[in-house]
Amino acid sequence: MMKGGFEVVHGALDLIQPHEQWEYNNNSIVVFQSASSNNFPKPMAVERNELELSDWVEHVTKQLIDDLPETEVTTAGGSFGPAFQTGNEAECGNLKSTEQINGGLMSRVDEQQDLSLITLLLECAVAISVDNLGEAHRMLLELTQMASPYGASCAERVVSYFAKAMASRVINSWLGLCSPLISHTSVHSSLQIFNNISPFIKFAHFTSNQSILEAFHGRDRVHIIDIDIMQGLQWPALFHILSTRIDGPPHIRLTGMGSSVDLLTQTGKQLSNFARRLGLSFEFHPIPKKSGEIDGIRSLQIREGETLAVHWLQHSLYDATGADWKTMRLLEELSPRVITLVEQEICHGGSFLDRFVGSLHYYSTIFDSLGASFASDDSGRHRVEHCLLYREINNILAIGGPARSGEEKYREWRSEMAGRNRFVQVPMSGNAMAQAQLILNMFPPSHSHSHSHGYRLVQGEGTLKLGWKDTTLYTASAWTSQPYNYSYSNR
Repeated sequence: MMKGGFEVVHGALDLIQPHEQWEYNNNSIVVFQSASSNNFPKPMAVERNELELSDWVEHVTKQLIDDLPETEVTTAGGSFGPAFQTGNEAECGNLKSTEQINGGLMSRVDEQQDLSLITLLLECAVAISVDNLGEAHRMLLELTQMASPYGASCAERVVSYFAKAMASRVINSWLGLCSPLISHTSVHSSLQIFNNISPFIKFAHFTSNQSILEAFHGRDRVHIIDIDIMQGLQWPALFHILSTRIDGPPHIRLTGMGSSVDLLTQTGKQLSNFARRLGLSFEFHPIPKKSGEIDGIRSLQIREGETLAVHWLQHSLYDATGADWKTMRLLEELSPRVITLVEQEICHGGSFLDRFVGSLHYYSTIFDSLGASFASDDSGRHRVEHCLLYREINNILAIGGPARSGEEKYREWRSEMAGRNRFVQVPMSGNAMAQAQLILNMFPPSHSHSHSHGYRLVQGEGTLKLGWKDTTLYTASAWTSQPYNYSYSNR
């Protein structure tokens, strides 16, 4: 299965352009809509007679929080917002009015059943937040009988997985913390399916590879540190471009961090074999630790004369880094030429209710994006929802949080890095934007008749943002350490 992940299809490698300078000066904000492509097999079109769940969830949760006395909840889900909209979209704010929801979206659903599910789920979350576990348990028993992960509506499927995660939270509160074992085989095979049916992982891989390629321009010895390498599916595309470089390929060293020794060993063998077939000089260095567990940079074997890049694709499947402040300290000590960061627009810190509200909106949006193009009985969609999205929901609600982990997580890494004098943001280049749009063109737009159609790509504030309709889901950014903060053209 891993070998299949290294195959390059539909000319994806050609998306990476090698010679764009980091000092790409384009401060304009551009919005692109996805368009279908004849070169990519489209999923089956589905007639949708259901609520656009994320809009409804945002409205209902806002009402809930407004009604709570002296409760401060900050939603972490990003929004493109009115400033990023064009044309008729400007009249459609991120938060729809009650009349819009009731008159438009809710007319396409069995509104009574789905509204009952969402309302009961919200009431259950409030009960858990005030440690009324008995009442929460009663409501969870009702929810598990009403909602199925195989339901026809996105609302029912989302409620089913959230109820299951919240039940784990209640049980853990009674019996003590229980972290489930991770099946890496199941997770990574599901990631490959997600990569095939949704643009999010491709977006993260190719935009990051572009920034790394630009930072490696003209360098003959390069070192990449992947904070959570998993199967390393991102790197063969970069290797291929580096192997065809006009001035010859560099010597590549890749350090992969991860929690599974077996997976790291397998990943290293696969990458080494791929590099050998390309004629690359390559070394793989596995580190079976989290970045926050590394005491100093000695174990990373930093060598003089190497150009260093650090990559981090964030996810919520498990805690890949440990203490955030220790990971930040490690990055400062490494002082890399480039750091590529792809963040989920969701918060892992704060109170339970804070995490619940943010994650409910975030995952409702992702479920909406899958439901727009795949039938409720599609096996790939169910595999992604069950093996990936549910695991993330469970990790955020039942396992994560400072009260359980003992560590406060940063709300947004971009803000933390911008607030330090050791790092400077490098605007994502025009080539990165172009290849992100090409990736988006591989996936069909929504069949909805609303003003905002499907996946949306935004360039602004030096980042690239990918989301569904008005909600940002992933943000890609690049950073450099202060010693490298000057133009390549002057080198």
